[in-house]
Amino acid sequence: MASKTELLQGTLDLLILKTLTLGPKHGLGIARRIEQVTKGTFEVKPGSLFPALHRLEENGWLASEWGESENNRRAKYYNLTKAGERQLRNEEKIWERVSRAIARALRATA
Repeated sequence: MASKTELLQGTLDLLILKTLTLGPKHGLGIARRIEQVTKGTFEVKPGSLFPALHRLEENGWLASEWGESENNRRAKYYNLTKAGERQLRNEEKIWERVSRAIARALRATA
């Protein structure tokens, strides 16, 4: 079983943006999807998720509207804006560069 890992700063934003490329989701749906695609490595708690969603919405990368969840409860659904799509592409490029640099550092022998 995979152990839980803390998300690096900025990584949660990237995972939220990527999750919403599939279409609108409410907060719990976003958290579940992240846990699913990371095979349980990342478990996003509400105390991290909702401030991130609020920040992304303030930046214009997400839009939201109220709707009903699958449990017939009122839920705020988030979707990616065009600016969010651009930000996701930028974040993906940065992540690729950072992850390659970390991999090089881990392989370094001297």
